[in-house]
Amino acid sequence: MASWCRGVRAVLLDVSGVLYDSGGPEGGAAIPGSVEAVSRIRQAGLKLQFCTNESQATRGQFVRKLQKFGFIISEEEVTAPGPAAKRLIEERGLRPHLLVHDDLLPEFASVDKFEPNCVVIGDAADNFSYQNVNKAFRVLVGLEKPVLISLGKGRYYKETDGLMLDVGAYMKALEYACDVTAEVVGKPSPNFFLSALDTMGVKPEEAVMIGDDVVNDIGGAQSCGIRAVLVRTGKYRPSDESHPLVTADGYVDNLAQAVDFLLASGTAAS
Repeated sequence: MASWCRGVRAVLLDVSGVLYDSGGPEGGAAIPGSVEAVSRIRQAGLKLQFCTNESQATRGQFVRKLQKFGFIISEEEVTAPGPAAKRLIEERGLRPHLLVHDDLLPEFASVDKFEPNCVVIGDAADNFSYQNVNKAFRVLVGLEKPVLISLGKGRYYKETDGLMLDVGAYMKALEYACDVTAEVVGKPSPNFFLSALDTMGVKPEEAVMIGDDVVNDIGGAQSCGIRAVLVRTGKYRPSDESHPLVTADGYVDNLAQAVDFLLASGTAAS
C-alpha cells in the first residue's frame, strides 16, 4: 500500500488539469476516468473538497460547467479565491481596481470600487492587454501604501490546445514595477488549504491533496502538513518529479489511479 494512503479521511482535489482541461468551444473536456473517480471517492465515504485557483468565472458558473461535464459537485464543496478575496476586501475596507476576467466581475458586484486603494489581479486572459496591466500599475504606483491582491500565483496551466500563461506571470510584473509584494489569495497560501480543511472538519494529517502543480498544489499542501500526490495529467512535466524544492508524497498517472490506491488501502471515513 502506498504510504500516502494511510489514515485518509478527506480528499482535496485540484480541478484544472486533474478533473478536466479547459479551453475550446465547449469550455474544455473531462480527463478520462475523472468523472467516475470523483463518484468513487464519494461512494467510499471520504470527505471531499475541490480546491481551485479558477478565477475566470464565479464559483456558480464554474460549478455549472463541471456539472455539464458530468461531475457531481455543489458550490459548497468548492474553495476558490474569488469569494476569499471578496471577504478580505470587505474585512479591511479596501476598494479594489479589478484586473480580472469579465466573467469573474459579478463576484465583486457589491464591493465599493470608487477611488481604488488596492489592485486585485486574477487570470484575466485576454484582458491582460498592455493598457489594462498599465492601468493597474498606475493605480498601485500612485498609492502611498500599495496593496496588490493576487488570486493565485501559478506560472501556467494547460488548456486543450496547450499551455497558457497564468496570473503569476503578470503578478510578478506588477510586483517588480511597483516594488510591492502581492498578498496571494488561493494556492499555495496556507490559509486557503486550512479553510478547505475547516469546511470538512478534518485535521491536516487526515487529508490528501491531489493536484498537477508541483509548487502550488503539492508544496502548498505540504506546508500545512497535508500529504500531496502529483498527477501526470494537466500541466505536469516529467521534470516536476525532480523538482529542487518539492517532492510529492506520491506520483500517479491520473486521478483514477490515485483513487485506485486509496480504495485498495481500505481507507474510508470513520
